[in-house]
Amino acid sequence: MLGNLIQQTVNALTIGSIYALIALGYTMVYGVLRMINFAHGEMFMLGAYVAFLALSLLVGDVGMSGALALTAAFLVAIFLVGLIGVGIERVAYKPLRSSTRLAPMLSSLGVSLSLVTGVQILAGPQPVAFPSFFPVVRYQVMGGTITLMQIGILIAAFVLMFGLHVLVNRSRIGIIVRAVSESRPTAQLLGINVNGAISMVFFVGPLLGAAGGILYSSYYGIMSPSMGAVIGLKAFTAAILGGIGSIPGAMLGAFILAFIEVWGTALLPLVTNGVLGTEYRDVLAFAILILVLLVRPAGILGEAVSEESTVYKREF
Repeated sequence: MLGNLIQQTVNALTIGSIYALIALGYTMVYGVLRMINFAHGEMFMLGAYVAFLALSLLVGDVGMSGALALTAAFLVAIFLVGLIGVGIERVAYKPLRSSTRLAPMLSSLGVSLSLVTGVQILAGPQPVAFPSFFPVVRYQVMGGTITLMQIGILIAAFVLMFGLHVLVNRSRIGIIVRAVSESRPTAQLLGINVNGAISMVFFVGPLLGAAGGILYSSYYGIMSPSMGAVIGLKAFTAAILGGIGSIPGAMLGAFILAFIEVWGTALLPLVTNGVLGTEYRDVLAFAILILVLLVRPAGILGEAVSEESTVYKREF
């Protein structure tokens, strides 16, 4: 019993850390532009594909191997996807900033479909085996099994989340981004480079999403062009659950969602005597989204804000 408790808890922490990396991208964009970037799930997918391509080139053409090649492929992939995010913002979202909120959201849906279709054309629609970025090592802890991959994912995710915390709360760039988040017109009047701040958000958000995609694909050993759809919606659910626009809320919502998913799917067969099984895992996630929207639309750490309000209070 204790072993199962430990193992399921580690499983939930592992999945939650991946969800958190993606959810942060949603909440950062919303915090600055009040926009839901529906193409963010595709940054998650692109991270895996770009890392796979980078690793193939580093191993095949450069002759790099081992941990050095894996680390280099990871860093190159998240950096390139971050640049792709900046490019998408400049082309698809920046011209629509003065439009209604619906216009950039529809544009993001178009970007999402274009990216999925583009990857399907270039790499094929079929799933592809993804290499493990961590050695296959298992540890027995009080009856539970914890893998080196789970430990590596947790460390990588928490390092990235801590780096984001330092960037937002302890750096000049973070101060600028938070100022733009509070009021773009006021920030512009104060001489702040609003376009630069928004570009930074669209660099960091996709970078984190790409990291999540690489870790997820490495964990499950597979990637596909459509992988960002369901996982992206789950991360969006986590952002809503924690409070859209709140960075701590996105991380909190991600771990809560992961624990509900993992423990829910573990207990469902027992509670329903086998009638409902693990295939209802996604149903749990989206049922939570509906429940949160009905009961507390602002989320756990979010604050209710009216459309007419010009002052937005959030922990960005």
